[in-house]
Amino acid sequence: MRHSDKVTLRTGVEISRLSLGTAAIGGLYTSVSDEDCTETILTAVDNGINFIDTAPHYGKGTSERRIGRALAGRDRSTFVISTKIGRLLVPSTTDIDDFFMDADNTVERKFDFSASGVRQSLEGSLERLGMDSVEVLFIHDPDENADAAIIEAYPELDRMRSEGIIKAIGVGMNQCETPTRVIKETDIDMVLIAGRYSLLDQRALIELLPTALERNVDIIAAGVFNSGILANPVKGATYDYVPASDELLAKAVRIREVLDGHQVSLTSAALQFPLRHPAVKSVLVGCRSAAEVKTNIEAFNTPIENKVWDDLVSVL
Repeated sequence: MRHSDKVTLRTGVEISRLSLGTAAIGGLYTSVSDEDCTETILTAVDNGINFIDTAPHYGKGTSERRIGRALAGRDRSTFVISTKIGRLLVPSTTDIDDFFMDADNTVERKFDFSASGVRQSLEGSLERLGMDSVEVLFIHDPDENADAAIIEAYPELDRMRSEGIIKAIGVGMNQCETPTRVIKETDIDMVLIAGRYSLLDQRALIELLPTALERNVDIIAAGVFNSGILANPVKGATYDYVPASDELLAKAVRIREVLDGHQVSLTSAALQFPLRHPAVKSVLVGCRSAAEVKTNIEAFNTPIENKVWDDLVSVL
């Protein structure tokens, strides 16, 4: 399997096996220049990565605007865009973003999973993207708003899908319980699950992935490096955006040691592991430079023999 191989989702949309996440394009933790963002996006697209995920949350609209500028004039049929609903951007004169260094601080986020909020959110996203449509809308992080997401947001998204405004409905989260519930109680098409199906964390195996297979729901696996520890498991490495425990760090080191014995990089294994499950259709990885895109493509395309995965079983 190569990074640019396409898979057809249940809605008929075709996406690449390796996809581009764009929180970093919004300046997550580190500022990124407009030029570097454009180069990152175009390097991905020009090398066969056709699925790009964004959200109003990422830099309070900055990620969406940068994607729109980078792809302006490109053939719209050559790439697939997903964005998210659940956080409206409303005017503010006081909000300062502590996480997205390139955030638009003339607005602030307001959780809104209402039907009107869904429409308003998409309208804002399309304006920032400079596009007439997106293929996928994810319900974003409805952790404390699961009922509203199911009762209010989903029916409006379903109407939009029926009207042809969008092609697919999803939910994007970093926990498994709510997405599993949404699959059972609605007719969503996709789940974007961050950090819960990786070499280090397979909680999605308990119920989310089996339920997705049963209901023919496509899974996009994100956060496959668990926020850093699987990129470089050293003291101080982060897991879920906080310093990893000694226990998790020791497990990550054991995984790396097994892979070192086969001369396989931890990056390659982390990128390829989720796709070994039949429910997972693509791996979504954030990049902040063209060099990172190329490094991830090379790692994704490096062959890994079955014996390597067999030897990892006892560690995982």
